Amino acid sequence: MSDRTTDRKLILVKHSLPQLDPNVTAAGWQLSDVGRARCALLAEQLRPYNIETLVSSSEPKAVETARLAGGQLELQTEVVEGLHEHDRSNVPFYESKEFKAVVKRLFARPDELVMGRETAVQARTRFSKALAEVIVDHPDGNIAVVTHGTVMSLYVGH
Repeated sequence: MSDRTTDRKLILVKHSLPQLDPNVTAAGWQLSDVGRARCALLAEQLRPYNIETLVSSSEPKAVETARLAGGQLELQTEVVEGLHEHDRSNVPFYESKEFKAVVKRLFARPDELVMGRETAVQARTRFSKALAEVIVDHPDGNIAVVTHGTVMSLYVGH
């Protein structure tokens, strides 16, 4: 007999491809047409894991990713506060090269406020706490969490 607790899986998923809009903060972006189409493929990639719980950050691109993939898997999406991306609500739109340079500094100086409204450590701590609560609130079965690249990398890297 196996112990279901040790057999459980936590699957962290980065949201699908958003529609970049320089006039809207990244936290408000929706999925692009390509991003929505990719959610069917995501569902098929998740299917072998027999997900029982599907949660998402509160940002629209993550919620949409979870709901579209979850629809294919016949799972409801639970939106959980604290799983959102590193808070950049006060940061202007950056072109890709400039954005990557700023994120690199964020990772290199995790205790400093490099950009946005929280340090890398603050973002990781918030995310870790929210994730721990999800696991406690759903003690059985595999869990998929749709979230964001930077905060997920901060968590996994730690």
